[in-house]
Amino acid sequence: MPDGRHFRSKYLDWFGFWGQILRSRSWILSVLAILGLMMQVKLWLSDDGYGKTRELRRAVSLQRQQNQVLKDRNSALEAEMLNLKNGNEAAEERARTDLGMIGRNETFYQVVPATGAPKSE
Repeated sequence: MPDGRHFRSKYLDWFGFWGQILRSRSWILSVLAILGLMMQVKLWLSDDGYGKTRELRRAVSLQRQQNQVLKDRNSALEAEMLNLKNGNEAAEERARTDLGMIGRNETFYQVVPATGAPKSE
């Protein structure tokens, strides 16, 4: 009964040059190195490779900063809304500053600068 090694050797000799390449295990390493190099080139140089990933990470970081600013603004607006719903003081303050209204038992004084008066230094 033929040895398995003898059969393989005889089979590879049949292919000649390719049999010698297949006999040496370096062809596997060569193919793996070429495939690895091709993947690295695609990773670093393609449109959807590392550059795109870095760009997307920057965009996500910027969006998170914008979201935090908006969350802070929303919190301030919510606090002001609750204050306006629950307290009269905030409503009075808003009416005075935005609408120029005056409360009961208050006297309004408006100071207008004189026109044409000499400026004092």
